[in-house]
Amino acid sequence: MSGLRFVDVCAGAGGLASGLEQAGFDPVLLLDNKAVACETLRLNRPSWNVLEMDLLDFVPDEHPKTYDVDLLSAGPPRVRSSATAARTETEREQRLLEAAILLTHSIQPRALLVENVPGLVSAPEFESLRSFIREELEHLGYRLRWFVLNAADFGVPQDRKQGVLVALKERYSDLFRPPLPTVEKHMSVGEALHRSMAARGWLGAEAWASQALSVAPTLVGGSDNRGGADLGPTGTKKAWARMGVNGGALADEVPGPDLDISSALIKLTDAQAALLQGFPPEWRFAGRKTARYRQIGHASPPPVGAALGRAVSAALEAGSRGPQPGYTGLS
Repeated sequence: MSGLRFVDVCAGAGGLASGLEQAGFDPVLLLDNKAVACETLRLNRPSWNVLEMDLLDFVPDEHPKTYDVDLLSAGPPRVRSSATAARTETEREQRLLEAAILLTHSIQPRALLVENVPGLVSAPEFESLRSFIREELEHLGYRLRWFVLNAADFGVPQDRKQGVLVALKERYSDLFRPPLPTVEKHMSVGEALHRSMAARGWLGAEAWASQALSVAPTLVGGSDNRGGADLGPTGTKKAWARMGVNGGALADEVPGPDLDISSALIKLTDAQAALLQGFPPEWRFAGRKTARYRQIGHASPPPVGAALGRAVSAALEAGSRGPQPGYTGLS
């Protein structure tokens, strides 16, 4: 199906948008409130219409091209329960998710795609949020599908589970199928990073890659209010150490030929972190090292976005061929 158009809010560094682009979608508008993320989007796709604005301040009436698109996609900040986060942080995360849902009233896309934490799909602490979402979308004639995907099943060398909501207008809803895994064997960190580890002549690259046999733990971007970049909390750092990686900091460049071949723990670069998120090597990130890593850690892996985009596209294409069995004519 050609000519599919989408609006992407809370676009970040473009992980979801670039995946949807691979699936044949063209963006009408990409919105994010962080200047460095918008710079990244423009750096990679100068032709994209990128708007630097908080979603809570966005007025679709001022951007009429956003109306009646095929897909509204959103990757808002991960919602957290009040038991694990400060109240003000939790409230803002929930407000952004709710704002993304409420955009369907004015934009009226044929499909909505929201990516967030796995717990949003079924965890009891998020039942009130799910109830809000159901009421808003079913009232508009959408039917909801909730499911969890692991990025490792789509060729991303990372154990990264994502909670996904796909809502489609009724004529398309029964035609949607969540994407199936695209790989039979998960890619290990060693497989993904061997080439980059050897790029500057480090003689230990082969030995390092041969023992880094697991997928990566989930990359986390961390808070803008926290210090420098690292690869996660204590438990995650221990998992990295078992693969010969120092998870406490990032390197400015990959190891050179002068590095001791027996060095116990190697630091990753932000470019290597991007490979572990499934970004293509040519995708560039704006800002300083910590800002680049945070964009990467917060991103949705492009291969997952591509798989979701293809699944949505297939449903929209099938539904556009004419009324389906069981279709009532409501939309």
